[in-house]
Amino acid sequence: MYKIYTKTGDKGTTALLGGSRVDKDSLRVEAYGTIDEVISLLGLAYAKSNSNELKEEINAIQKKLFTLGGELASDSKGLGYLKELVNEDDIKNLESLTDKYMEITGPIREFVIPGKNEASSVLHVARTVVRRAERRIATLAREEEIREEVRIYVNRLSDTLFAMARFEEEK
Repeated sequence: MYKIYTKTGDKGTTALLGGSRVDKDSLRVEAYGTIDEVISLLGLAYAKSNSNELKEEINAIQKKLFTLGGELASDSKGLGYLKELVNEDDIKNLESLTDKYMEITGPIREFVIPGKNEASSVLHVARTVVRRAERRIATLAREEEIREEVRIYVNRLSDTLFAMARFEEEK
């Protein structure tokens, strides 16, 4: 039987891709752990949405977040193992999605209070967790090198999720 526990983290450290070990409460682990929360929340939004097009877009974002999370979970040696990194095209894709959904829903005329339906509410929660991830990454970037594309992607993602949530509210 395959076991998922390794017992290597029992003393409060975890391995990064590349082999180095860091404390489980390190800024790096906080950053990629928060991205992992977003991936899970997007899974819930996916399950709650009735829009096949939106579901495809959510799933694509989840996959891109695995790429981003992998980068955050890598040490310098591990970065060399990665086959893909978040790039300018990924950022432009988020901007395009944001523009698409904002055009559908129109200009914002008042504060948006989450809660019209489950799908939009989950997208709003995901948006706020993305903002937390952004804060964690900003703090980490003061101590370690983080590529600008990672920071920009996460910043754009919160806008995209806001636009998607508004779309779910309007349906």
